[in-house]
Amino acid sequence: MTTFSHRLSSLILGCAAGLLLMACATPLHAQSVAVMVNGDPITTFDIEQRSKLNFLTTHKQADRQQVINELIDEKLKIKEAKKYGVDPADSDVDQAFGSMAGRMRISAEQLAKSLESQGIRPDTLKSRIKADMVWTSLVRGRYKESLQVGEKDVAAAVQAGGGDEKQQADAFEYKMQPIVLIVPRGSAQAVIEGRQKEAETLRSRVQSCAEANALFKSMPNAAIRDIVVKTSADIPEVLRDGLDKTPIGHLTAPEITKQGVEMVALCARTPTTIDTPKRKEIREKMYAEKYTAKSNWYLQELHKAAMIEYR
Repeated sequence: MTTFSHRLSSLILGCAAGLLLMACATPLHAQSVAVMVNGDPITTFDIEQRSKLNFLTTHKQADRQQVINELIDEKLKIKEAKKYGVDPADSDVDQAFGSMAGRMRISAEQLAKSLESQGIRPDTLKSRIKADMVWTSLVRGRYKESLQVGEKDVAAAVQAGGGDEKQQADAFEYKMQPIVLIVPRGSAQAVIEGRQKEAETLRSRVQSCAEANALFKSMPNAAIRDIVVKTSADIPEVLRDGLDKTPIGHLTAPEITKQGVEMVALCARTPTTIDTPKRKEIREKMYAEKYTAKSNWYLQELHKAAMIEYR
């Protein structure tokens, strides 16, 4: 269970948009109401559940008042979002829950059972997912203009940090076509290895994207997708290294994924000054700082206008 809690902690703490608005199936009359937020109750059961979830993800025992403050914030976020028509369906929340499970390499059902084994209802996590979903959408939607980061500001920050001449020299725009040799789920290891050897053989034959299209569009249990265009700033360093070592028109080394054995046909690689990994990193950092400041201010304004009653 330590591995599970570590993975769950990483996902919850790492997400730009997060998790929960608590819906408790236990009848309210069987619970004690601890706080009323604009007429909406937070029960002792809500507090207990959130405390367990926080402990599972942080491995620290949260102060009870901190947990209450967290739940109050979420009540305010949900109500404010509804006022502006931001109210995702349960299916949207379930999909986000399933996506989180997928990133942990388990199913939604397995994630739910793991939570239940720790005495945590899945709805506790889904509630936090929902609160973070609506709040992110609301803040970004209402304050889109003020959250924009100017390219002059980015350039100035890059120069202040010593510039990125080396990265600019190594920045490219890549035109690629993803290819997959399909391997059915549950296939034996020998089948996977056979497809991998087949991919290596095909890789040695292909000399251009035209050849790749002619080959893989006619091949059973294989697919080649349309051209996608990405810059160096959009691609992880490991993949960039592979693309930079691949001759134009050739295929990258095969990689085993959930779909099967995947490769990329590199159709073009041209130098660009549009963006670099350094510029992207600084732009995202500046945006995050603006978002956090605006989010905190907005939430403070909601607190000022809220009716919060402790029982």
